[in-house]
Amino acid sequence: MTPEPRPQPYLSPPFPDPTATRRSTHTTHTTHTHIAGIPLPDSSLAKEATELIRNTTDALLYHHSRRVYLFGARHGRERSLPFDAELLYIAALFHGLGLTDRFRGSRQRFELDGADEARSFLATRGVPPARTHLAWQAIALHTTPQIPHRMAPEIALLAAGYELDVLGIGHATLPPDTRDEILTAHPRPGFKRHILRAYHRALTHRPETAPGTPQADVLAHLDPDHIRPDFVRTIEDSAWPE
Repeated sequence: MTPEPRPQPYLSPPFPDPTATRRSTHTTHTTHTHIAGIPLPDSSLAKEATELIRNTTDALLYHHSRRVYLFGARHGRERSLPFDAELLYIAALFHGLGLTDRFRGSRQRFELDGADEARSFLATRGVPPARTHLAWQAIALHTTPQIPHRMAPEIALLAAGYELDVLGIGHATLPPDTRDEILTAHPRPGFKRHILRAYHRALTHRPETAPGTPQADVLAHLDPDHIRPDFVRTIEDSAWPE
């Protein structure tokens, strides 16, 4: 009897560099305002994304998202990295969307909620698949340590902006006048306490998505009934005899 052929895994086609052109040309298609000398994309696409996020998130997440862009863009400028400012800006706006009440029924990681929404937003507005995929990757990976910094500039810079605003990584290198101007435009009163509560609210119905992520610590600290999975125990208790 001839054995049935094994199904072949799906291999997505390789994505070309989506920003090779836009990294050198986006400023000719976009007007800007500035905060602390950092340009804010003001294209029609950026404006639409800004209004969407302003209307679907609270002040905590809106100001946080804009700071993430500003910190990330500054990081890129200081290192002379070419990057697609419009794409980084939109990724920053969408990166925390999975923390909102809209996704209380989601069973996937909150990062994926924001990544999927950004991809849909961009795709329905005619943005090429390569750029939409880059935004998806940046958002999906923004809480992952180290790996984003070895990837495309937009992915690395979103992670750097998130790490500075949430974790304080790089705070010592931020000039006080730059910090003060950004915080004047996008203040963070009680941010540490409020962002931890936002993570907790987003995770309580899907604790199975936390293991292996920084958010696992949120449940461990804020949910007295949470039993944290143990990686070693998972291996030892698996169905394999050895």
